[in-house]
Amino acid sequence: MSNENQAAGAPLKAVVGIIVFLAVAIYLLAKLATSGFQIDAQVMTKEAVAARLKPAGDSVASDAPPGQRSGEQVYTAVCISCHGTGLAGSPKFGDAGAWGARIAQGFDTLSKHALEGLNAMPAKGGSPDLSDDEVKRAVAYMGNSAGAKFTEPAVGGAAGGEGAAADPNTVGKKIYESICVACHASGAAGAPKFGDKAAWAPRLKDGVDAVFNNAKKGLNAMPPKGGFTGSDDEFKAAVTYLANSAK
Repeated sequence: MSNENQAAGAPLKAVVGIIVFLAVAIYLLAKLATSGFQIDAQVMTKEAVAARLKPAGDSVASDAPPGQRSGEQVYTAVCISCHGTGLAGSPKFGDAGAWGARIAQGFDTLSKHALEGLNAMPAKGGSPDLSDDEVKRAVAYMGNSAGAKFTEPAVGGAAGGEGAAADPNTVGKKIYESICVACHASGAAGAPKFGDKAAWAPRLKDGVDAVFNNAKKGLNAMPPKGGFTGSDDEFKAAVTYLANSAK
């Protein structure tokens, strides 16, 4: 009778054993599939997700004019993708311990590394459209978050502080490439072609200021400022960039 009971219970034990084995196997597979996944709240912020989803090297720093973006704007759009989480060994934003030795190297050295690239970080964080001053502002902003007392280059383009003229080679070039190129690259609607000395000569005979004043009001087929909605200072940088191409 005892042997009969044992024989009857054998299938039940086998089923229980299979169930336990499957449960353990599923648990181990789940652990393996999720190993290393520790979600940092900063990783899931709207800004961090947007930064990871944008094309490599593409800048979404803000609607600020080219060359005029603040350190915070550049950080939020570009730098946060690595410095927000400490990815690839980058010093995490606000981490005084990670930034301490770097801050000790000085602002100029840190800026040089950011502009040229260092270790896993590409030049300008992979955003070549940023001006040198915008990169330096981001360096100052991040360094200051960890205890440094760096001064961000003034927004305005050229050295000289607030009110300095926007740099034609950074601000002007960017505005040309985004707006003026539509007509001046091909000479459409009678626009003097970029770099065409013969076409620009009669227009430049009275100087760049005269060209700027005409362009600001609009001339012939060109609307005021060529349709540019930014400041006069920024638009003048674009006019100067165009004029310089024909000198």
